[in-house]
Amino acid sequence: MTRTMLTLAAAVIGMGGLALAQTGHSHGKGPTVKTLSAVDVIEQLNGKPTRATTQEVTFEPGVASAPHRHPGPVFGYVLEGEFEFRAGDTFYESANALHSVPRNPSAKTRTRILAVMLHPREAKALVVPEPAKEEK
Repeated sequence: MTRTMLTLAAAVIGMGGLALAQTGHSHGKGPTVKTLSAVDVIEQLNGKPTRATTQEVTFEPGVASAPHRHPGPVFGYVLEGEFEFRAGDTFYESANALHSVPRNPSAKTRTRILAVMLHPREAKALVVPEPAKEEK
């Protein structure tokens, strides 16, 4: 199954330039997200129909994202700049895992990431903000 998912992710990255959906959004002062493709796939995720969404995530210098989760696993590739990884690095984030506060540590250069996420087709949001914890 892991081999199938990795093969699927590689295929979707290769298709990213073919099925462009010109959707972009930003979360206030957070990163800018541009959806490149969203393709329904035959694999299921926890028994549910699945979609593979490819996004380009851009962090301008010093920009960070708030803690969040994703409804499915994410396969990423750092196109340029630095993140928790450097340009040319790949990474994997498991489904529903809490991501701390990823940020671009540079004061001068932007960071761009190509992210492929497998998620249930019915998912209402691909980024689920972590509720703020109350201080005692």
